[in-house]
Amino acid sequence: MTPTGGFGGPITVAVNQSHALRERGHEIHIAGAASGYTQGPPSDVSGIPAHLFTAHNLVPGSGFAGLVSAGLYRWFRRNHSSFDAIHFHLSRSLTTLPLARIAQRSGTRYVTQTHGMIDATRKLLAVPLDAVYTRPALRGAGSRFFLTPRERLDLQDVIGPAALLDYLPNGVPISLVAENEGKPEAGIEVLYLARLHKRKRPATFVEVAQRLSKVFSTARFSLVGPDEGEGATVDDLIRRGKRSIDDDQIAWEGALSPDRTLDRMSHASIYVLPSVDEPFPMSVLEAMSLGIPVIVTDSCGLAGAIQRAGAGIVVDSTTYALEEAIRRLLSDGEMRRAMGQAARHMVTQDFSMGAVVGRLEASYRGEL
Repeated sequence: MTPTGGFGGPITVAVNQSHALRERGHEIHIAGAASGYTQGPPSDVSGIPAHLFTAHNLVPGSGFAGLVSAGLYRWFRRNHSSFDAIHFHLSRSLTTLPLARIAQRSGTRYVTQTHGMIDATRKLLAVPLDAVYTRPALRGAGSRFFLTPRERLDLQDVIGPAALLDYLPNGVPISLVAENEGKPEAGIEVLYLARLHKRKRPATFVEVAQRLSKVFSTARFSLVGPDEGEGATVDDLIRRGKRSIDDDQIAWEGALSPDRTLDRMSHASIYVLPSVDEPFPMSVLEAMSLGIPVIVTDSCGLAGAIQRAGAGIVVDSTTYALEEAIRRLLSDGEMRRAMGQAARHMVTQDFSMGAVVGRLEASYRGEL
């Protein structure tokens, strides 16, 4: 966990689930590794008691997979047996996998949710890690949650083709679902709110924005999110595209703490996520919960549902298709309003937390 929301969707999912479970009368704690906190990790996350410990990279060059936290490991060994159930938001990393193995060996009931982070791979480091940790940890879980058909196939590749898996959608808390009444024509904002990572294509968003800004002179194009490798490129594109020193029609605002993203998002008129192979983006669900029409690529896990509901526009991965989709929504206020209403309805009907928390309770009791 980081103060800028660097690990994105899984953190949001865990916090949403925690709040929903607490509202049902359960005592909830969040435990995990943390980095980037200058005054030390916080003792709560959005009001949920938290046990966060500093993470270090044990294997240079291994990225997220090599993160370890000795403090988290010690705390978990001392305290894991005091919980009735443990929900691991599991990745192929040395942060969570050893903890799942501890729970397995002690007989503590636990479930796993992998968020697409454990895929089918034969990479050099993954093979021994899967043999020692990943496969046994997944096989020992009371429930193994998946989100998309692709994730199901990936997990069966790791565990075995006969593995029983349980579908669990992501959800948005009903208390956060509030209709966006739309913006006046002079106040239209097109928003990219995500990590500035190459796969999410923030540079493509800027290139499209530069062309459209010449036609829609009152529209604003904003990027919000932490730099994960594309910040310098985005900065350079924006700087070279400025028509004057005061030109702020296209701007990158930097990182934003996770508890402020919904408020920031509520000021937008159109939400754009140009990512390719995005499994199930929480940012898209959150935008739709606010009644904001969305634009995603056809490789997004939500693309089919968005298209069926008329909640936004689904495009292929070409720059031309993205530009035309934004152009259509900028040009047609009635389309924006209709798609925004459909988006809000879709989230309320299909992705509220009520059904999600019911399945969680059943899995913790061993009823799934």
